[in-house]
Amino acid sequence: MMNTLTLGASDLRVTPICLGTMTFGEQVGEPDAHAILDRAIERGVNFIDTAEMYAVPPRAETYGATEAIIGRWLARRPGLRGRIVLASKVAGPSRGMPWVRQGLGLTPADIVASCDASLKRLRTDVIDLYQIHWPERHVPAFGGLYYDPAKEVTQTPIREQLDALAGLVRAGKVRHVGLSNETPYGVHEFVRLAEQHGLPRIASTQNPYALISRTYDNGLDETCHRLNVSLLAYSPLAFGLLTGKYDATGIHAADAPRGRMSLFDRMKNQRWGRPAALEAARRYNQLAHGHGLTPTQLALAFCYRSWRVASTIIGVTSMAQLDEDLDAWSVQLSPEILAAVDAIRLELRDPAN
Repeated sequence: MMNTLTLGASDLRVTPICLGTMTFGEQVGEPDAHAILDRAIERGVNFIDTAEMYAVPPRAETYGATEAIIGRWLARRPGLRGRIVLASKVAGPSRGMPWVRQGLGLTPADIVASCDASLKRLRTDVIDLYQIHWPERHVPAFGGLYYDPAKEVTQTPIREQLDALAGLVRAGKVRHVGLSNETPYGVHEFVRLAEQHGLPRIASTQNPYALISRTYDNGLDETCHRLNVSLLAYSPLAFGLLTGKYDATGIHAADAPRGRMSLFDRMKNQRWGRPAALEAARRYNQLAHGHGLTPTQLALAFCYRSWRVASTIIGVTSMAQLDEDLDAWSVQLSPEILAAVDAIRLELRDPAN
């Protein structure tokens, strides 16, 4: 049985497993999405995460679809809203998605307009945790390896972003705020400015964290620990690589199992699609089998039991996947397995960063 925990310095009490919803509206139709949401609640999950950008992979035709699906689910279940913690995200500057955000900035007006639109789609009066999906600054996110000052195009200072978020909190539209895909500098600066100017303090950052992607361990973990900012770990199964389903075929083969990595060319050509990422995943998957575990159990238990992780975001496309991911909560990893995990990382590092 999962107990709830406090998210950062907020008053939000969340389960250590969060249901991510970015597949809803693309790989998962609305009836199945509603059934998955119902089962997650039935099994004790109280934390649901979405974003204005979703469904994924992003397309103009599915922009906002996931929030709308959740909104209709909530509308048909009176009384449920107060029992769940609902999180959403405002998209950062355009990353080749002009239907989401025009230009290179993330202005206060953008933040307010996006929040209002999300509230309407979600059919709720308040978003419990409202996060900036990616920084307005140039940062090495989504597979980028290096910070390059020459690429800096910041147009909206962090203080102005915080002021806009503060206005949403004062208006009762948002309870708490958070970040996503952030760096140690970004987390520290958001906290510093909030404390200096009496603005809302970020409760969390939602960053990738998986066996083949542990950049968080290279300093951001200390920043968040000392500043009491919680990690929401996304992609713990590395878009399916850490389930073992691509071990035999890879992601490009004609007979590759159906999944995001094999279905969508956009997915194949980013960080999770690197040959080195699949090679490392195979090593961890072999380690799991050698200790009587499934690859999924190893990958999720690594996140579930880490002191660094407050809540692990699981994304599923079927009820069977949901149950498998939730059942993995009971798995404990021995010191021997954890030492072997670190040995593989020492050799192969973090190929999906």
